[in-house]
Amino acid sequence: MNFSLYDVSVWVLPLLIAITFHEAAHAYVAYRLGDNTAKDLGRVSFNPIRHIDPFGTIILPGILLLSHSPFLFGYAKPVPVNFRNLNHPRLDMVWVALAGPAINIVLATLVALAFHALPWVPADYAKWTADNLKNAFLINIVLAIFNMMPIPPLDGGRVAVGLLPRVLAYPLARLEPYGMLILLGLLIVLPVVGNQIGLNLDVISGILRTLTGYVIGALLFITGNA
Repeated sequence: MNFSLYDVSVWVLPLLIAITFHEAAHAYVAYRLGDNTAKDLGRVSFNPIRHIDPFGTIILPGILLLSHSPFLFGYAKPVPVNFRNLNHPRLDMVWVALAGPAINIVLATLVALAFHALPWVPADYAKWTADNLKNAFLINIVLAIFNMMPIPPLDGGRVAVGLLPRVLAYPLARLEPYGMLILLGLLIVLPVVGNQIGLNLDVISGILRTLTGYVIGALLFITGNA
């Protein structure tokens, strides 16, 4: 798979906007609910440099892309939140976690509405604009769905920790230091092992693709693009 400068130009901008808004939303909601940690570190910001993790945002996706990995995976610099500072720690943890995926769905909806303006884009820029919008739509939805997986430190894991009874929440919360290893195992290692032994063990990717398809269809319908 060969990527040109054009390909980079229609993927990088949507990706930077998606992750920047995602992380800034976490930081802003945490600040509004009583925790100044992220705000004091300058993370309530639309400056992408404040949210980029050199390895997770650039190096890891690049390696997977160049190695023709079946699944593209990456992450931004986590927003630091001291949950003890929140007004209502367990409930507010849920709102802070939901803020990132929620803003991605809002962005995807706005992008889908912007599809209707494409006929007014000058012909020389129409394809570039359309490709940016299509990629922004997809990236924001994938980012929202992926982050809602119920595995800490993903947003879905923190939502589960905040909503589950304490007897279930505490063991789930203790998985957080191993969350990224678990994800890599489920999304990359397990499918590779399955291919070696002749079994389809790529179950998680299949679920994510199905959910993503449902959300894409729903937003296209709601915005009059179906």
